[in-house]
Formats: sequence, structure tokens, C-alpha cells
Amino acid sequence: MIRIVLVDDQELVRTGLRALAERDGDIAVVGEAGTGRSGLSRVRELRPDVVLMDVRMPELDGLQATRQIVADPTLDGVRVLVLTTFDEDEHVFEAIRAGAAGYLLKDVSPTDLRQAIRTVAAGGSLLSPSVTRTVMRSLADRLRTSVDDTPLRELTEREREVLALVGRGLSNEEIARELFLSPATARTYVSRLLAKLGARDRARLVVLAYETGLVVPGQ
Repeated sequence: MIRIVLVDDQELVRTGLRALAERDGDIAVVGEAGTGRSGLSRVRELRPDVVLMDVRMPELDGLQATRQIVADPTLDGVRVLVLTTFDEDEHVFEAIRAGAAGYLLKDVSPTDLRQAIRTVAAGGSLLSPSVTRTVMRSLADRLRTSVDDTPLRELTEREREVLALVGRGLSNEEIARELFLSPATARTYVSRLLAKLGARDRARLVVLAYETGLVVPGQ
């Protein structure tokens, strides 16, 4: 059973999310909160597997709450999935930087919402397909004049190739086909990149690929 906490300032939204999330029987909503501050308290109290976090809320916004959850060593196993109506580039970028494991828009289908919760609970990460390309292009444009490739200096040439493919959004299986590797070897390279770069999850690897200039839109 995947235990989740809902943090959203609209009670009607929380009620709908609860009904959608619990439909298949493998996900249980164990707590709710209407502000970032009360959400943080509930997460510390309940220690769920996943937090569905809104962005704009009173007292403490979702990005600040996410940062505090990620920074708390006692909440190391808690994963944050940002779910919002806003797809502004800066919100998505800041959510990933804050340590969120994923970012979805509230127009996501019920099936995709439940699958996203399962993916994040299992240690994966994701961005809504509708925002990924736009966000990463914008991020690259903003960082192009101040690229810092220092993190890449510790990587082998093959590790750089794998990181570039992760940055382009390829799965482990797709990376394996692209580089003529076994899926197990591709997974090993991604795990090694997470360790070497101190990245919490795959979403952070995507950001690093753009921040270091390893991936540039159009290439």
C-alpha cells in the first residue's frame, strides 16, 4: 500500500484527488492539509511515501515546503510530487531544484495520476509530458551564457554520453538501444551518475545535463 498526503488549499480539489488516487486499492490517502505549513506538519507526523503538493498556498508555498521536506534527514524516504494548474517554466525548474521527484499539471488523467504516484513511490521521477520540452528549452536558454561544466570533469566519456541521453528524456531501455548496451548496464551507468553527481533522482540529472551545457535544444 502506498501512503500519500494531499497538500492543497482547495478542499474540493483534495476530495477529488482522494477519490481518484484510491480508486485501484493500492494507494491510500493518510492525511490532508490546506497550507504548506500545515502540510509540512502532517508529513512530519505521518511520514508518507508520497506527498501530492500544490504550488500556490497560504502561509508557506509548495516549493518552500518541498525544500524543507527534502532537507529533513528524518524524511529521507518521503517523495514529493508537485501537482498544480501552473506550467510556468520557473515553477517547474524551481520544483526540481527544490528536490521534487515529479511535476504534473492538474489536467492529468486519473490513470496517469495513479501511475505517477506509483512511479515516484518506487524511486522514479517524472515531468508532465506537456511541460518537459518547453521547460528544458527555456532552462537551456537562460543558462547558455553562464554554463558551468565543472560537474562533468569527474565523468568518463561514456558517462557523459549517458547523461546527455538522460537529459534528452530517454529511458534506460532507450539508452541501452542507443549506445548498444544491455538494459542492466544502462541502469548501472545511471545509478553511477546519481552517485557521482550527488543527484537525488533522474529529474535532477536532466537539469544538470542542461546546466552544464551537455544538452542544448536542437542538437
